[in-house]
Amino acid sequence: MFNSVLTTHLEKFIPRYTKRTKTSKFLKQNYHQVLADTQQSGRFGNFNLSFKEIYYPIVGKHSLGSKLWDVDNNEYIDVRMGLGINLFGHNPYFIREVLTNQIEKGFQLGSQSQLAGEVAELICELTGMERVTFINTGTEAVMTAIRLARTVTGRDKIVIFSSSYHGHFDGVLAKAQIIDGNLNIVPTAPGIPNSIIKDVLVLNYGNPQSLEVIKAHKQELAAVLVVPVHTARFSFKLKTFLQELRKLTKESGIPLIFDEMTTGFRIHPGGAQAYFNVEADIATYGKVIGGGMPIGVIAGKACYMNAVDGGVWNYEDDSYPSAKTTFVAGTFCKHPLAMAAAQSVLEYLKKEGPNLQLQLNQRTSEFVQTLNSYLEKNEVPIRLDSFGSAFFFYYLENTVPTVDITVSELMELFRYHLIDRGVHIVGSSNYLSTAHTEQDINYIIQAVKDSVTELRQEGFLPRISCSNMALI
Repeated sequence: MFNSVLTTHLEKFIPRYTKRTKTSKFLKQNYHQVLADTQQSGRFGNFNLSFKEIYYPIVGKHSLGSKLWDVDNNEYIDVRMGLGINLFGHNPYFIREVLTNQIEKGFQLGSQSQLAGEVAELICELTGMERVTFINTGTEAVMTAIRLARTVTGRDKIVIFSSSYHGHFDGVLAKAQIIDGNLNIVPTAPGIPNSIIKDVLVLNYGNPQSLEVIKAHKQELAAVLVVPVHTARFSFKLKTFLQELRKLTKESGIPLIFDEMTTGFRIHPGGAQAYFNVEADIATYGKVIGGGMPIGVIAGKACYMNAVDGGVWNYEDDSYPSAKTTFVAGTFCKHPLAMAAAQSVLEYLKKEGPNLQLQLNQRTSEFVQTLNSYLEKNEVPIRLDSFGSAFFFYYLENTVPTVDITVSELMELFRYHLIDRGVHIVGSSNYLSTAHTEQDINYIIQAVKDSVTELRQEGFLPRISCSNMALI
């Protein structure tokens, strides 16, 4: 049964939205028969019939800097930023130039990229890691990092933390669930066998009791895998917990793996390890470092990375690859275009130094503070949280919409209103880039204000003063 207030509002809003983005909708409908696409099935895959007519992705045609243009020639200030990839905005000149040059040279596979060694050196220099290997995606990087840790330790069990996302590898798609009064580790989605997650422990991030569980299982653990800052829970910036976790795993001989897909090179040139002053044994990277090209990176201490190739050896002596190895492969690993883009990104970051991230982080913090001040002053039950240059919107705890609408529906409606006003935004983490100008930021702020005004006029946003906040 549809909510009458929501339905009445959508009857007015949907024609406006679909008229503006009619070609994006046409392309979704035209290719739906052949294209199975999670971007077309609603927020987080939850299909809500109320929003059915606007469940389609904005189809991009052109992008540059902070801007994206869709197939209907609508211009957007883009804060999706490639889901965290585009630290420098879309199509930055220094990446575009090297990719153009590499295309002219060819992007041959099968032979070694002449840039692979130089890129590995730059990664080691910026992160402090000893050795590096390349893979195709973030998911594959995490999967391979776990395999390396299991190879070296000879153990199978791993620890992950609830609310963390480590890609779509079956072996980390697990969650803790109470069944018949007992705590069980179960798959997060259909199609994942229970057998593949039988060696996964899912603990609460930031909870001291989790450290005690790790201590109790230390003889069984091949690795502890952690996202230093959860992309949907930025308030979990727990430096003390991470440092205690590092101390415990080091004393217990358990490899600590940092999943730095979103924090790597974005929060600091040395990633979350440098930011929190915590040295991991292995770290995985992607997104920013690829400059828009698909890439996955595993970097770590030599004793773990040697499981890739047996370790360092020399010519013209009796040395040989003596370390135990596992299987690592991929047709597109070290793709010449990815190596060219990564080298350009790393050299640019090295030249600019930490001030690039510091200044962008500060601008994001000021942007968030400005909007939060407005929202609080106007008693709007929405706030922003941020970490570095990443931010997201959330709804206040203990606040109930005055109409019969769920919080997720309200936040979805809020997001569509921002898109309709030319802010390309996703329901989870969004990002500012070095390409965003003060004019862009002011445009986003005004779009939020205009969206709040319209939704409040429709009765969706009650006036409330609430100091207790929770993430949704």
